[in-house]
Amino acid sequence: MSVDFNGIGPGQVNTQRTTADKSTGNQNTQPAAPEQAKSQAQGARGDSVSLSNQAKNLKQLEQKLGDYPEMDDDRIEQIRTALENGTYKVDAEKLAQKMLEMDESIFG
Repeated sequence: MSVDFNGIGPGQVNTQRTTADKSTGNQNTQPAAPEQAKSQAQGARGDSVSLSNQAKNLKQLEQKLGDYPEMDDDRIEQIRTALENGTYKVDAEKLAQKMLEMDESIFG
């Protein structure tokens, strides 16, 4: 069984029926036979999922990133102190280089 993550599957479509449709639809509707339900359940068990190498790599990267703290409190305190003292200096070339590297990593 393949799943189209970009599209909408048949079970995902919201169909709205009018009150008249609902009343006539209920008269003709019968519950599914137990044999049908059983065969559908057995068919579902036979499905399998395999992850691409890219998905596996993303999962490993996510786990590695989870090991790092969200914020470096020591570095934040250093910058805060430098700003208060007026000693914080920005290296314009280094900043520009980092911005170019980020642009390259995002847009290729």
